[in-house]
Amino acid sequence: MQLHLYDTKTRGDIAVAMQERPIHIYCCGPTVYRNAHVGNLRTFLLSDLIRRALELSGQKVTLIQNITDVGHMSDDFEAEDKILAQSTVENIDPFEIARKYEEKFHADLALLNIIPADRYPRASECIPMMQELIAKLIANKNAYIGSDGCVYFDAKSYPTYGELSGNRLDALKPGHRFEFSGEDGKRFHADWALWKAAGARKKMIWDSPWGPGFPGWHIECSAMSLKFLDEVVDVHVGGIDLRFPHHENERAQSNSLSGKEIVVLWSHGEHLLFEGRKMSKSSGNVVLLQDVVKKGFDPLAIRLALLENRYRSQMDLSWDSIAAAHSTLRRWRKLVSQSPSISPFPTPEISHAINADLDTPRVIQILREIEKNGKLSAESKIGAFLFADLVLGLRLDHQAAPPPLPNHLAQMLSDREYARDSKNWAESDRLRQELESSGLVIKDGPTAQEWEWR
Repeated sequence: MQLHLYDTKTRGDIAVAMQERPIHIYCCGPTVYRNAHVGNLRTFLLSDLIRRALELSGQKVTLIQNITDVGHMSDDFEAEDKILAQSTVENIDPFEIARKYEEKFHADLALLNIIPADRYPRASECIPMMQELIAKLIANKNAYIGSDGCVYFDAKSYPTYGELSGNRLDALKPGHRFEFSGEDGKRFHADWALWKAAGARKKMIWDSPWGPGFPGWHIECSAMSLKFLDEVVDVHVGGIDLRFPHHENERAQSNSLSGKEIVVLWSHGEHLLFEGRKMSKSSGNVVLLQDVVKKGFDPLAIRLALLENRYRSQMDLSWDSIAAAHSTLRRWRKLVSQSPSISPFPTPEISHAINADLDTPRVIQILREIEKNGKLSAESKIGAFLFADLVLGLRLDHQAAPPPLPNHLAQMLSDREYARDSKNWAESDRLRQELESSGLVIKDGPTAQEWEWR
């Protein structure tokens, strides 16, 4: 069975056609000015799931994920872009900011067992490529030099603009999100910048045929996807917030340059809430992967928690759901460790769920049913779990070493043992609550207490 995915443009499921060449996947990567939070990481997990599902069927894959390290991205008419703003906060060079958070991004991907992309092109290293495409767009009458010295894409020059997002040009109002401040040289308010004049800006600027400046956000992905995937993108992945304007604009640029529909299928992951609220820095509701690790949870508990929801459904994550996923992960790994020599055993029901638009909640439900089935042998269960894990990526065959016990927790355990011996039950209960809030599970035996990490 072929992998079917929901296509944002056609609003229906499409089979990802098998190819003799590798399937080309492009995933919009991070803007490296801060740590990626778990909501951001949900999108990157989506591209990993698509890759794993295709490879499970024997299909080779080429995955490209860009790194946006050019300090231009702004929204809500911010006066200063995000990378330069963070450079000021940390008092280091903006490119050092970019490399610092790019490294942290790759570390988070590794913790989530996300297979590395085949290439991570940086926007800063692709400026000549972008300038070449901008010049071609000008020559094709799809772009023009504005009265302010910036180069703009002429939105009206692309007849099917809006097919991806459902927006119509005649209905768009000025000032939509991600529109730059100071774009006074446009002919039409829905046009967007391909090249921004430097103005008073002194850092992160490049020479160009149109004067010193820096590229617009959308042209970066057009340039990199066209170049590194030979003008064919079988699956384009991103968060739902990128559907408009970023992907709508990217589509108009890429198709105008090539004269054909570049992207076969657009796959978007939905928003992630945390404990009922949107995850954002401004609301103080950001959860990083390192926050999860610091609480004593396996980072792959986040992966399992995310997989328990469809990627196209808005999800509400919580510390309770992460704790439950952590416990499930430990239990499943214990099951698999009973027979380490077992190989993955293909399970048609699991294959069907995976290929039906990555129905990972159904896969997890099947695994729970298999786990509870008293008629199945341990070997059959383990084979099915390992087969599912080829896509789920939970490292079920891996028994992670528990973290060392910090000195302060060791002292609390000793104090609690003394309280028990002294029959000071109130103090014993107090210490137990504090230890368990720190990530331990306490079990009291007739003569001694036992503990393990949650």
